[in-house]
Amino acid sequence: MNIIGFSGSPRKGGNTSTLMKEMLKGAQEEEIEVTYIHLPSYHIQGCIGCEKCRKDKTCTQFLDGMHLLYPLIEKADGIILGSPTYNYTMTPIMKAFIDRLYPYFDFTEERPGSYTSRLAKLGKRALIFGVCEQLDEKEMYYNVNVMKQAIHVVGYEIEDSLFFTGHFKANSASHDEKDLLRAYEAGKSFAQSLKD
Repeated sequence: MNIIGFSGSPRKGGNTSTLMKEMLKGAQEEEIEVTYIHLPSYHIQGCIGCEKCRKDKTCTQFLDGMHLLYPLIEKADGIILGSPTYNYTMTPIMKAFIDRLYPYFDFTEERPGSYTSRLAKLGKRALIFGVCEQLDEKEMYYNVNVMKQAIHVVGYEIEDSLFFTGHFKANSASHDEKDLLRAYEAGKSFAQSLKD
């Protein structure tokens, strides 16, 4: 079994990265294969709504980093999505990544009509977390909850969601033993749920 962690932070060694890697460390303790992905390194283009993927079943508009990620997504039993909070929501790169999962949907001919995801009913699960400077979780309500709703529609059962507050300085999370432990335990628990 394997878990992929997708970090939507522009900072390679920032708070989101630190917490994500701690989650993956916890998952590894359960003898789960883990992979860390820094999304900005994949230069993902934003979806332009061309709708070609409805017929092609993959994105044929752009040949970019998403085509390296699609096979990993299909193979992974679980994914972790983490993003710092930009204006109450996820970063643009995390939004682009989620939008480019659109090719996994199958649609009926009528518009608007019903749709299903080819990733649904495969037992895939997701762990979601957000990071923000403020101390009140409400400051990142849309960040975490939009990621949860968007990835659930793609076919993932949401295992848990976490809010990490009070982090602004670069990599302050690396000195926060409480949050590091929370992240580690969340990753470990996530891995256990996949094995069960």
